Amino acid sequence: MENKTKQKFYLSTEALLKFFTNKDEKIETMILCRPDDVELMTTDQSLYEAIGSIQDRSKIDYNKLVKLLEVTTILPYEQAAKKERFVLTPERVDELNKNIGGE
Repeated sequence: MENKTKQKFYLSTEALLKFFTNKDEKIETMILCRPDDVELMTTDQSLYEAIGSIQDRSKIDYNKLVKLLEVTTILPYEQAAKKERFVLTPERVDELNKNIGGE
């Protein structure tokens, strides 16, 4: 029984938004074809912000969402950041979309 150390990757809100909007092939490949030696992590807050920032929610690919949930450890934001969760504002949505080269 081998005890391999896994590389840990934290998926930021911007990375998740790029994944859902098909703006970064590298992130998409990492999630859809996750190697065995990689552990993907994010927080519930990042996932909430990413999905909440998608302008046309009818374009959310639920297969991609299911795959993300299958291969990613979702950490509670309040425990990981030692801060309370916050509400997604229109200003934050604009900031996130601008950061990924969106609208």
